[in-house]
Amino acid sequence: MVIIKNFAQLATSPLRRDALQIIEVGLHAIDTEKVIKTTVKFHKNKFLAIKDTWLDLDKYRRIYFVGIGKAAFAAAKALETTLGNRITDGLVLDIQGGRLKKIKSLVGTHPDPTEANVSATREIISLLRSASEEDLVIAVISGGGSSLLCSPYQISCQEKASVVDAMMDSGATIEEINTVRKHLSEIKGGNFAKIAYPATVVSLIFSDVPGNDVSMVASGPTVLDPTTITDASKIMAKYDVLKKCKLPHCDLMETPKNPMYFQLVTNIIVADERLAIDAMRVEAVKLEYKVEVFSYQIEGRAEEVAKKLVLNTKPKTALLAAGETTVEVKGGGRGGRNQHLVLSALNHLREDQVIVSVNSDGIDHSSFAGAIGDEHTLANAKKKKLASKKFLDNCDSFHFFQKVGDGIETGALSSNISDFMLALSK
Repeated sequence: MVIIKNFAQLATSPLRRDALQIIEVGLHAIDTEKVIKTTVKFHKNKFLAIKDTWLDLDKYRRIYFVGIGKAAFAAAKALETTLGNRITDGLVLDIQGGRLKKIKSLVGTHPDPTEANVSATREIISLLRSASEEDLVIAVISGGGSSLLCSPYQISCQEKASVVDAMMDSGATIEEINTVRKHLSEIKGGNFAKIAYPATVVSLIFSDVPGNDVSMVASGPTVLDPTTITDASKIMAKYDVLKKCKLPHCDLMETPKNPMYFQLVTNIIVADERLAIDAMRVEAVKLEYKVEVFSYQIEGRAEEVAKKLVLNTKPKTALLAAGETTVEVKGGGRGGRNQHLVLSALNHLREDQVIVSVNSDGIDHSSFAGAIGDEHTLANAKKKKLASKKFLDNCDSFHFFQKVGDGIETGALSSNISDFMLALSK
C-alpha cells in the first residue's frame, strides 16, 4: 500500500522520485500495526513477550487494555488479534474509531480538546480505578495523547486549550508545553500510574518526543515526572500565558512523586524516530546515495533548520533529520511547520537539490502531511506569479503549496512519531 497518495503526481523528476521513495519507506517502518506485530508476541496462550519483557498472563485475574493517542486504535486492533479473549475489558481513545471485539472505542478531538475528550478520559479513569493488585493493565501511549486525554485541574477544557495554543503560537518547545500540561491534569504526569496502582502496568510507548524522554510522550501518564509546579510556573511566565489567554489565574497541581506508584510499571518504547530514519538510510543506500543523519532530535525555528539542512547537503548525498521545529505564528495564513520549513528552504536551494518535510501523522495543520520543494517549485511559483516571501510572512504555506501543486497527501496516519526531513542532492 502506497502511503503518499499523490506520489505519482509529485515524482516529476528522478531526484523527486528518489526523495519521495525514501520518505515513503520511513513512514512504512513506523506503521502502528506493523510495529505491534513485530514487537509483541504471544506464546502458548500464556506468555506475552514485548521486546525483552516477558509476562505470564496466567498470573493475573483480569487483563485490561487502555490505549491513548493517534496510534491507539490501530494498536488496539492489532493487540486484539494477538491476544484474543485474554483481554477482559478495555478502552481506546483516538481521533478515529471503529468496532472492536473486547475494547470499547472512544473518539476525541485533536488538537483542541472538547467535552468528548473529557467524557472519554473520565471513562478511562473509572476503568483504571477498578483495577486491583491481581490485574494487569496493558497501555499504549502515543503522540496526540496530550490533547486527547483531558481531565483539567481547576480550569475548563477550553481554558486549558487556550493555554496550550498561546504557548504554541509563541514558539514554546514541546517539552515546555507538556511540562505545563502535566501540571494542569489529573491523569498526565504519572497520574495514570497512580490511579491504576496497585495493578501491574505495562506501557507500550510510541515516542514522538525528540530524544525519547518518555515522561514527555503524551505528557507522561505512566511515568514518574521529574518536573515540578515551579518549572511549569516559570514556563507560563516566560511566555506571558495568562495575559495572552486573558485568564485571571491558573492553578497548577503537583504530579505524583512517590516511587511506590511506579514500582509495578514497565515503560517500553516500541517505536521512535530512529526506526524510521534507519529504514530511510537503508533505502537511500539502495538508491546509491551517501547518507548522513543531521539530527535525530532536531529543534529550532523552521526557517533556521531549513537553511541548515540545505547548506549542509553534499553532492549525491541524502541528509536525514527527525524532530520538531517551531513556527512563531504571524498573519492569518494556514499551514504547518513542515510546509513552512520547505517554503523557507526554497530561496536557499541549489538547482541540484530537493527538500521534503512531513509530519508522520499525515496532518501538518492542514490536509497536507508536508511538502516537497525544488527548482520546479520555484519555476511554478514564478509562472503563477506567487511571491514565496509573502506567503512565508503570512504563515500561509498551505495555500502556496496548494497553488504550486507540491503539497504531500497521505491522509491521517496512525503513527504520530516525528517530523521527518530529507534534503537530497544529485
